[in-house]
Parts: sequence; C-alpha cells; structure tokens
Amino acid sequence: MNMEMVCIVCPVGCRMQVEEQNGEVRVSGNTCARGKIYAVDEFKCPKRVLTTSVSVKGGQWPLVSVKTKESIPKEKLDCALDEIAKVIVNAPVKIGDVIIGDVARTGVAVIATRNVDSI
Repeated sequence: MNMEMVCIVCPVGCRMQVEEQNGEVRVSGNTCARGKIYAVDEFKCPKRVLTTSVSVKGGQWPLVSVKTKESIPKEKLDCALDEIAKVIVNAPVKIGDVIIGDVARTGVAVIATRNVDSI
C-alpha cells in the first residue's frame, strides 16, 4: 500500500511518500526524523486532537470550548463526540478543568479551553 502526504510537524511541509512492503513501513521525502515518525504514525494509526464545545449551566456563556488533551485515534472520534454531546457542566469553568477523564475509552481527558464565570 502506498500513500502520499504532507508533513504537518513543522512549517516546511515536506511532501512524503509512505509505502508498506512485507510489514515494513518506508518513508521518503522527509527532511527530519520527526517527519518520519509522523508519517509512520499517520500511516499505521492516524490520530487527531478533537475540539468541540460542551453545554454550561448557570454560566455567562451557554457553551464552553473543550479539546482532547492529546490526540485520539480517528476511529474513536464519532464515539467521543457522542459522549461529549451528553455532558452539561456547571459554571464556573476554568481553563484546564477536566470535563471527561477518559473519553471513548482512549485514556485521554477532555479539558476546558476557556473560562466561563457563573452568572
């Protein structure tokens, strides 16, 4: 299997080719080791940071922005969104507050990325 991708690790944006032969993943076109690591990870198990919002009860805003503290597997994104959509937090909310400790059984927390004061 072959794949072409653009590295997003740094601003250079190397165009890389990734191919798998006999279970071995080979990367070309990268200019640094970080690009190779990114390409192999993206090829084997793509992950993303999920950003969304959660309802707030009694707050100056009806929603608070949240994100996963780390990347989670792409195939878990829908499950994580379904879980997050059911959450309502009480104000006040502070940046960094853990909203969900282990979203979609990934071992990754969902944290607040904005302050919301009580009204």
